[in-house]
Formats: sequence, C-alpha cells, structure tokens
Amino acid sequence: MILGKKIGMTQIFENEKLIPVTVIEAGPNFVVQKKSEEKDGYNAVTLAYDDKKEKNTIKPEMGIFKKAGISPKKFLKEFKVAELESFELGQEFKVDVLEGIEFVDIVGTSKGKGTAGVMKRHNFGGNRATHGVSRNHRLGGSNAGGAASNSNVPKGKKMAGRLGNEQVTVQNLKVVKFDAENNLLLVKGAVPGPKNGYLVIKKSVKKY
Repeated sequence: MILGKKIGMTQIFENEKLIPVTVIEAGPNFVVQKKSEEKDGYNAVTLAYDDKKEKNTIKPEMGIFKKAGISPKKFLKEFKVAELESFELGQEFKVDVLEGIEFVDIVGTSKGKGTAGVMKRHNFGGNRATHGVSRNHRLGGSNAGGAASNSNVPKGKKMAGRLGNEQVTVQNLKVVKFDAENNLLLVKGAVPGPKNGYLVIKKSVKKY
C-alpha cells in the first residue's frame, strides 16, 4: 500500500499494441504515526504524502510531523497492520514497495458533477416524448410506496441528487511500468478522480 497522485493519462506501445495508461506519482510516503493495540485497541500506521507549507498546517498536525521528524504533508491515511515492529516514525516508502506486483487496486474520489437528474445519474429511460406526456419527459415517476398505508418514499429510492464526489475503488488494474527514479507508476486503464487527485494504491485482493 502506498499513497499517490494522479498525474494524467497517456498511451504506450507494447507488443505492437496501443495501451491507454494512467501515470501516477506514488510516493515518497512517510510514517508519521503509530497506533498500538495496548494504547489504542488496534495496530495501525499513518502514512503521509505531498509537501505543504508550515503556515497552512494546524498546530495538532504540526506536532505529529515534528515528532516524526519530517516536513508537513497534505495527504494522510491510516492503515491497519498486523505488526508494528517493521515500521519506524519518519520511515520513507517509495514506489519500489510495489515492485513485483502485477495487479493493484486503486482508491480515489470521483469527479464531482453537481446535482443531476435520474436519467444522467441512474440511467433511467425517461418518459415518452409524445402521446399526452406533458413537460415531464425526464422525470423519475412516482416516489411513493405501494399503498396509502405505505405512501412514504422507500429507503434507497433512486432519485435526482448529487452525482460523483464519492469514494471509488477500481480493482485489478494491471501494472504496466515502474519508474523508481521518478517515483512513477503506470497502470493500464483509468483511475478515479481528476488530475492531481490523491489515490491509495494497494496490492490486488482478487488477483495475485
């Protein structure tokens, strides 16, 4: 597991085939906090990535970074681990921790698209364009339950609302190339989020 940032998409040739790839800057990451089962009830480490200015860092976070002996970072993420012995405060991780792994799962935040109707958000077919349908061609239809005694809106009903801006996990992305010198990782296909969006890269849980 490592934290990274989406740089953008490009394409490369491999075996005379054109492959779309996403370029990810993965690391360097630093261990800024350790949580133990004795003190906190579980074992975990917090990784930090991407420099930010000290003036933009709140005092409690600044104390964490000073204790770890590193400069302030923008993106922090906690991971549960089986053992804490192999981690030290301030320890650095680079993209080479993923070397030898063929497939990865990537977690990111999808692009926010604002409020959307049911046709765009849930792929509804819409009402007919004629034969008495009047000014509700893109509406979702009735929201009520099946009877007067159950006329409330059911939980989980597909309706208009916010589209995007939520956590998305894309699984089984093939690792195409490593660039350990520049901390770059190229994976086949698209990953969630905009350019410069933060990502969590993990070893695939379904493909080994």
